[in-house]
Amino acid sequence: MTTEWWRTAAIYQIYPRSFADGNGDGMGDLPGIASRLGSLQALGVDAVWLSPFFTSPQKDAGYDVADYCDVDPRFGTLADFDAMLAEAHRLGLRVIVDLVPNHSSDRHAWFQAALASAPGSPERARYLFRDGRGPAGDQPPNNWESVFGGPAWSRIAEPDGTPGQWYLHLFDASQPDFDWTNEEVREEFRRILRFWLDRGVDGFRVDVAHGLAKAEGLPDFRPPADAGSMGGAGVDLALEPEISDEPADHAPYWAQPGVHEIYRDWRRVLDEYPGERILTAEAWVDPMSRLAEWVRPDEMHQAFNFAYLETPWDATLLRRVIDASIAAFGSVGAPSTWVLSNHDVVRHATRLGLTEDNPQGHGLGPASTGLPDPAAGLRRARAATLLMLALPGSAYLYQGEELGLPEVVDLPDAARQDPTWFRTHGQRYGRDGCRVPIPWSGDAPSYGFGPGAASWLPQPASWAALARDRQEGDPASTLEMYRAALRLRREHGLAAGALEWADAPEGVLDFRNGSVRVVTNAGTAPVELPAGELLLASAPLDGTLPPDTTVWLRA
Repeated sequence: MTTEWWRTAAIYQIYPRSFADGNGDGMGDLPGIASRLGSLQALGVDAVWLSPFFTSPQKDAGYDVADYCDVDPRFGTLADFDAMLAEAHRLGLRVIVDLVPNHSSDRHAWFQAALASAPGSPERARYLFRDGRGPAGDQPPNNWESVFGGPAWSRIAEPDGTPGQWYLHLFDASQPDFDWTNEEVREEFRRILRFWLDRGVDGFRVDVAHGLAKAEGLPDFRPPADAGSMGGAGVDLALEPEISDEPADHAPYWAQPGVHEIYRDWRRVLDEYPGERILTAEAWVDPMSRLAEWVRPDEMHQAFNFAYLETPWDATLLRRVIDASIAAFGSVGAPSTWVLSNHDVVRHATRLGLTEDNPQGHGLGPASTGLPDPAAGLRRARAATLLMLALPGSAYLYQGEELGLPEVVDLPDAARQDPTWFRTHGQRYGRDGCRVPIPWSGDAPSYGFGPGAASWLPQPASWAALARDRQEGDPASTLEMYRAALRLRREHGLAAGALEWADAPEGVLDFRNGSVRVVTNAGTAPVELPAGELLLASAPLDGTLPPDTTVWLRA
């Protein structure tokens, strides 16, 4: 029987090192995850997505993979993974794992073999090695820049010790890019897919899904100053770049046509297995019509809707991106996905309260300009969440957002671990602030994250009040709002519904989805509260609908 569960699923992202620590070493792990899955079943989600837990030197928090078919000892063993997967399935939760195909770790056996081999060898052909420019070959092969800052090329010493070729790394120097024109690379990833599918995983989130293919000849390219670090136009949504049909000026390493045959090949592998295993793309691509190419019927099932995530708190822009998303994804028979936070962006409880723009990938720290208004951020985050969970399609939640966790802005410099911080010499703070281990118990060491007091990033004292046990049973808490929203979303079939917009005052969104009317006041003044039975509200009501508030009413 085909259920197409992924069309309506609420999927919860677990960042393994920061979710739950089972052994007290300060690092989250697979046994810790298994012990806390019951709380996610109680929350009301349908599936979990785990960021990488594979063998890795952890130069980029596991997104530098040294062995794709084993578990890093920091997180446990393959037996621990199997036990965690079995527990999730027992609870009715599907499990999606994160696959990183654009690059490996420089500690991967293949890259070590490439370093030990000669230019032009089969070992080097698995990666993007090139001779340097200039008479002595001492200039990089082109001018590409790393997402994490600095050049995207590093030069090696040849086995005889002489200066040698350069290799491409769109991210950290410890993350060399694979050459996806090489059939050996393609066959290796078919093997990796089958390894995890045979263990019973329900799908894959594909990291940097838009980056695998590079333009022939690797031409020079300098991105616009306002471009996002992961691609996209990076210009004002008010000008409709995300939703127009005009192609953006994509970098020669993002969104190249060659990626699509790779994913058609992967889809054929997944379709060999029972149970509707899925592929989800992390693809920073615009316009929306082009992003929809990733989810055509013979490619991926879902693609993250980053245009929605990046839309400002503005009713006109939100309606525009919602309509464009539903139209674009619907044109290829795919559901839209909705997401507000993940491990790479400033948490939306902080982002929506910022007082100045903050470019994606820069992060926040004590010296950042435009630091947030925390109360406004949380109020808008709760309203934005209720708006998102009322939309048809699949919703992604990032661990801790159900607690209203803000970005941790005041991390000590000595604690920071994101490569962005080091490669930019402290000019960009990076992503550590959204990755701090989450609080479970307000009175326990490390707030219940683990049995010990340590956590790999320091937790702020203010999180005691946000711990899960402090919020359980409190109808005003963010946790209970999420639980109620997910329950009502399921009971009223909102994820499988359709929107019918109503006329609304300036700054207000008003639509009906089946039996539920949803009204969001994203403006600055109270507006009239529509009549009807109140199902859920993101903030207390006083006879009006206050600013930064969403209500669900029985239509």
